[in-house]
Amino acid sequence: MTRTLYDIVFIGLSLSSSWGNGHATTYRSLLRGLAALGQSVLFLERDVPWYRDNRDLPHPDFCDLVYYGAASDLATTFVGPIKAADHVIIGSYVPDGVEVIDIVNRLRGGETWFYDIDTPVTLAKLARNDQEYLAPRQIPELEGYFSFAGGPALTTLENRYGAKAAFPLYCAVDADRYRPTGERLAWDMGYLGTYSTDRQPALERLLIEPARRLPHMRFVVAGPQYPTDIDWPDNVERIDHLPPANHPSFYSRQRFTLNVTRQDMVANGHSPSVRLFEAAACGTPVISDRWDGLDDLFPNGRAILLADDSDDVVSLLLDRDEDWRLSIADAARSRVLAGHTGKKRAQELLFVLGHEPAASQARSRLGSIQQFLA
Repeated sequence: MTRTLYDIVFIGLSLSSSWGNGHATTYRSLLRGLAALGQSVLFLERDVPWYRDNRDLPHPDFCDLVYYGAASDLATTFVGPIKAADHVIIGSYVPDGVEVIDIVNRLRGGETWFYDIDTPVTLAKLARNDQEYLAPRQIPELEGYFSFAGGPALTTLENRYGAKAAFPLYCAVDADRYRPTGERLAWDMGYLGTYSTDRQPALERLLIEPARRLPHMRFVVAGPQYPTDIDWPDNVERIDHLPPANHPSFYSRQRFTLNVTRQDMVANGHSPSVRLFEAAACGTPVISDRWDGLDDLFPNGRAILLADDSDDVVSLLLDRDEDWRLSIADAARSRVLAGHTGKKRAQELLFVLGHEPAASQARSRLGSIQQFLA
């Protein structure tokens, strides 16, 4: 640590490593936005071997990043900055998260916020009494609950679990880093994402099967942890891990990119992946599965293309109207730059942190400022 007094302290899954998680790029975009707005931030990350061995941002220049060894360290080594910060925000999937929240609540007398980058997954866990990183008893104790999912998840958090106030805080993109590179196209369609059992059927339906039907076209899937028994067609290139610095090049070299969504997110809706914003910022038209709320962010047929089955994808890939393809990409990019950058999200976060009325009134104000910021 280079100082003892910070505006905001985050305790999150990972900032240093994007390996196998989407949290790192989400935090990086948000924290860069906060730094641009003059906020001093400390990020505390649990030192675990799988991230330690795969760090692609060990020394960020927009915040102080410090590693800790156990939850108990927060009650000893980090008492000063945790107690003195204007705000402390704990993220989802933090190791020993229940203990971490209890420790921070004791140190701050309950003035603790939560940022859930996995809200539909969290709600599914709570429904089956899985308290991996958050306990139901803790939710009413939080000062407020930031959720990467909007829609009905916010009502559930307040009405069923007693959250004082639940606010939408979608993921966002760092527009200075995610932009078109102008490189020559290498693939007709690609996908970037860590393997997930509940996403795999959609990937099979919307990329692997179309690749089998279109052997003259080129496809790519990037991301770790895919089982060795997947039957990849010969025209599907595999990249095990792609560091964020290489994402813009990866997206820019695709005619289309695929967005597929975990089933808990599909069931809730209103849960845009950070990859959706990143691809759009790079000027790559997105083909996506379908869920409630997506059309509010990217109108179907104008800023995104929705596909329900392999036939839909094959039809889209066979359409060689380049002006149409680029018009979809331009519309999506414009929407992202207007309302879904890290700086925009940081402004939304600071607005809520500075105004803590009743949930419905606060969400109304947040909606107003989102329109203003756009």
